[in-house]
Amino acid sequence: MNETIVIGCDHGGVELKAELITRLEAAGYNVLNAGTDTTDAVDYPEIAVKAARMITAGGADRGVLICGTGLGIGMAANKVKGIRAATCSDCFSARMAREHNNANVIALGARTLGVELAWEILTAYLNAEFLGGKHARRVDMLDSIEG
Repeated sequence: MNETIVIGCDHGGVELKAELITRLEAAGYNVLNAGTDTTDAVDYPEIAVKAARMITAGGADRGVLICGTGLGIGMAANKVKGIRAATCSDCFSARMAREHNNANVIALGARTLGVELAWEILTAYLNAEFLGGKHARRVDMLDSIEG
């Protein structure tokens, strides 16, 4: 597998990020760490933008972002042109985010998901493929909203 995944978190997601990095690497993914690696307070928008720009610049194929709920970091990532981040708390939504919306970032909540559920959600997202077809037109419409 040659897919490169960038993963980033704020101080609330350090432990979950470390576990997901271990599992992603064991599954054969190339993993880039966008920080943070300590529980010292950081601002999640900075991490989100750093990771998102790694994707839009071509340094990573997809991204995983983690904060307490996944909401704020996902919102911040969506401010970067070319990013379609989906905050997911179940496997079905994660799969649909990829199949129907061509999400290139998944956002997870470290305070709302256990490690096993987070891994199941991430796996559902990573194993899904964009279906194209009628969904491609809609994704193009999403992208055109950016300007």
